[in-house]
Amino acid sequence: MFQGSFFSRVLCSSWLCLSTIAYSQSTPIRITADLTDAPRKLFHAEIDLPVKPGPLALTEAAWIPGNHSQRYVENDITGIVFTANGRTIAWQRDDVNLYEFHLIVPPGVTTLHAHLDYIANSKATAELAVLEWEDLMLYPAGQPVREIAIQPTVIVPQGWSIATSLRPASPYVPEHPAGGTVRYAATNVETLEDSPIMAGDNFKQYPLNAAAQGVADAAGLGRQKPVFIDVFGDTPEEPVLRPSVVADLEHLVTEAAAMYSSTHYESYHFLLTLTKFPPYGGLEHHESSDNSLPPNALATNTALQVGGPVLSHEYTHSWNGKYRRPAGLATSNFSDPMKGELLWVYEGLTDYLGNVLGARCGFMTPADYRSYLAVTAADLDNTSGRRWRSTEDTAVSISGLRGGTAWANWRRGADYYPEGDIVWLDVDTTIRKLTHDRKNLHDFLAIFVAGKGSTPPRIVPYGFDELVADLNQVVPYDWAKFLRERVYTVQPHVNVEGIEQGGWKLVYTEKPNEYQKARFSAFGRGRSGTNVWYSLGLDLDAQGAVADVRVGSPADAAKLSPGEKILAVNGQVYSDEVMRDAVQATKTGGAMNLIVRNDIHVRTVAIDYHGGERYPHLERIEGTPDYLDEITKPLTPAPPVPAEKNNEADEQ
Repeated sequence: MFQGSFFSRVLCSSWLCLSTIAYSQSTPIRITADLTDAPRKLFHAEIDLPVKPGPLALTEAAWIPGNHSQRYVENDITGIVFTANGRTIAWQRDDVNLYEFHLIVPPGVTTLHAHLDYIANSKATAELAVLEWEDLMLYPAGQPVREIAIQPTVIVPQGWSIATSLRPASPYVPEHPAGGTVRYAATNVETLEDSPIMAGDNFKQYPLNAAAQGVADAAGLGRQKPVFIDVFGDTPEEPVLRPSVVADLEHLVTEAAAMYSSTHYESYHFLLTLTKFPPYGGLEHHESSDNSLPPNALATNTALQVGGPVLSHEYTHSWNGKYRRPAGLATSNFSDPMKGELLWVYEGLTDYLGNVLGARCGFMTPADYRSYLAVTAADLDNTSGRRWRSTEDTAVSISGLRGGTAWANWRRGADYYPEGDIVWLDVDTTIRKLTHDRKNLHDFLAIFVAGKGSTPPRIVPYGFDELVADLNQVVPYDWAKFLRERVYTVQPHVNVEGIEQGGWKLVYTEKPNEYQKARFSAFGRGRSGTNVWYSLGLDLDAQGAVADVRVGSPADAAKLSPGEKILAVNGQVYSDEVMRDAVQATKTGGAMNLIVRNDIHVRTVAIDYHGGERYPHLERIEGTPDYLDEITKPLTPAPPVPAEKNNEADEQ
């Protein structure tokens, strides 16, 4: 009781200044991340902190750039022990700020040693490991993280390779690790958190431009900064990318250089795991990106149109999100709350640009991109929560409001991502329309991300007013009103103006959308059922379980609920084929009668629906400029495409 009261209350108001008394930055913090137990889902860290005698506050990182929210207090950080001069030092967790630890450094102590472990349940397998440094770091509280020097070392199992954007302090070849230990150049806590580690025993690295191959880039197409993709897999075969995919990635580097007219890294590493163990997704960093995809996500051209743009999205973040960052997200440490109002730019603009680059570099065809755009617009238009909630509110609240799939369409989630595709397409086509196709979004990016030329990694904050001013430099217009109407006000229906200015319109037909099929192929893992979202208003898995019900849909009117399971359709045992046939039959007057089970009851449900199957597509508006075709045209020549891409039997 005494210790808790002393640490957490008496000194609470003065910890930030007192902690500097006990901390000395004459030498860097030294941290050794030991991943040799990664196959057992354990990481270890040994940390030496230069200190002075007196009270000391150390902290974990709470607000992680790219996560856009405060992470949970890391219960997976365990085994914390502090020692000095061979003696254990008692510590106390702050009882208000649970990320912070308090202790007293004894007289005569200049170095404090910390040991801690991390339970890596979702970040390690027997074959690979992904280390985000915030899972192991402790550092002095109350100081800007870019001012705290730190020296990292990594130890991995024998025979494992390591990939990272960190600079080795001695020569290191990822394919031939020496002794399992690599020491890296001193950096600061901000940069170390921004520099994840991937390691594993099934690895292949691909250089993606001339600079990465160690030769001059005479044409300057890759901005003369080396770019690599480092691929890990569950098996030796999985890191081996198809030559055509490598060619598309090479093309991505030149397309990004042409689109953004700058670089804001010294070198860049796509870090990629191809693994059957989720979670999947990507996390951006200045000089790398941490990407995880299913093993088949790049294996066929159909899957590539979904998996590939994950890479172009995260790469774009090096310019938009890491370099140019909303002021509310550009905090000086990892303890201050972040403000997400402009995530529709940070993530939304990146989503638009990442998919455009995906089409330009070859991940998608122009038709694939239109299919993607149709699905995006239709999904947003069939999100009932947009009747009460603005896109801006989904961005502001994402740091605290999360939820599952039940009634997700009424809640709305991180819709600032797909809404960004629609809003920024509208910006792009509006610029083209106002300037008679003499300018486009590239002219805005030349100001917004390239106005100060190429730079090393740095953060340049911005606000809404600067965004508007930069757009007005491209073409004078009431951009403030334009953006506020589309983002900051409630819009019951999706804005299709950009699609229509692009020469196309959203329609629904009985033909399934090819992008949706690709998405299920790449990420469905056999769980996705027949698509009746745009017709009945149900999100079903392959066994008929109801994940969500669209508010205002025929299924909603019939009082179906998330969590129920459809057992039979019109007297036949449920299957995808039975459901699809029944939906199609409604167009000619067929009934839709279901037997449904909830937790403990079985009931019959009749759905009043007569529209048949409905799937979104884009249809050409004759006599209008085809800006969508222009938008997806490459700006740079493509590398030679191996025959296997054209001759591939593409559908598994």
